[in-house]
Amino acid sequence: MTTWSLEMNEPSQLRPSPQPAGSVDVRRAARPSPELGHFLYTAAGGNWYWIDRLEWTYEQWLQRLSHPRVETWVMYLEGTPAAYFELDGAIENDVEIAYLGVLPAFMGQRLGGWLLTEAIRRAWAMGARRVWVHTCTLDAVHALANYQARGMRVFAQRVERVELPDALPGPWPGAGIQGPHAVLSQSSS
Repeated sequence: MTTWSLEMNEPSQLRPSPQPAGSVDVRRAARPSPELGHFLYTAAGGNWYWIDRLEWTYEQWLQRLSHPRVETWVMYLEGTPAAYFELDGAIENDVEIAYLGVLPAFMGQRLGGWLLTEAIRRAWAMGARRVWVHTCTLDAVHALANYQARGMRVFAQRVERVELPDALPGPWPGAGIQGPHAVLSQSSS
């Protein structure tokens, strides 16, 4: 697996993506909700081996989401949660885009660029001197290109061997890949 670390050091480096068509908005989930956090994490990350938090307890989710410098933002398309991002400003002067993902039913609708634009804007609004993120070869195929298209630059790259489960965790047990990428993924397995 190859992991890239990317950063942006000035708000002027942002190359925004246009807002998608339709009734779309991004709102902060201001109240810590482990149920919502777990739902977004598994729904957006289940097809990309997001497994680090699968075993978290309710208390672990609550502790993370209650941190005063951790923010969860949800993108709604026609009133339905379609994507989200989590920002982590716990390290002074840095804001990490800890997670950014589109739910499977909404993939392929060009939401990711605008979602990332909004994540970067919010990170700067949190008082960051640097906005950064990690992505890897296990993420969505256009993830790295999206970060670079928004003006982020790679500052580190690491290649390592990782052990993965035999099957993608999916948004819930047995769900597997859904949305427009289902045929592509199933044909490559």
